[in-house]
Amino acid sequence: MRTIRYRWLAVIAVAFGIAGWQVNAWATRNGYPAPVLNFTALLTLAFIVGFTLFLGLRVRRWRDGNREKALDPIAAARTLVLAQATAYAGALLFGWHAGIFLDQLGLWQMRPNHAPTWASLAMSVGGMIMVATGLVVERFCKLPPEDENGGENDKPDVGGDYA
Repeated sequence: MRTIRYRWLAVIAVAFGIAGWQVNAWATRNGYPAPVLNFTALLTLAFIVGFTLFLGLRVRRWRDGNREKALDPIAAARTLVLAQATAYAGALLFGWHAGIFLDQLGLWQMRPNHAPTWASLAMSVGGMIMVATGLVVERFCKLPPEDENGGENDKPDVGGDYA
């Protein structure tokens, strides 16, 4: 399985940032509310981040030598896929809501209701936390390099071996 490509995370964030900005500008011109998720969506993001982190810590404990219980390789692979999906979904949420936030800042003086601005900022931060969690849990699933001589390996880890 391949590692997360930082370039793709950036492309997703920028593309959805532009899309969020354009959709919000269109909605504002036509009298529609800002297309942001509500603050209650942060509870869902917190659950996803917590669950991903919980599963990732389980894999990391096994990887670091606590092997009292056998780790199902399918569960480890699913944890890795969940971590990557969390990072990509976080990039999408961050981009979309950051674009809306930037467009809403220009309307700050004219609007009495600043709830969409604060909601878009909160969701942008939530997206960044999702990206960070996905990247960290992906690292948890990575196996350390093996050394055939029994000593420390000085070579950098360039492979993509996962637990």
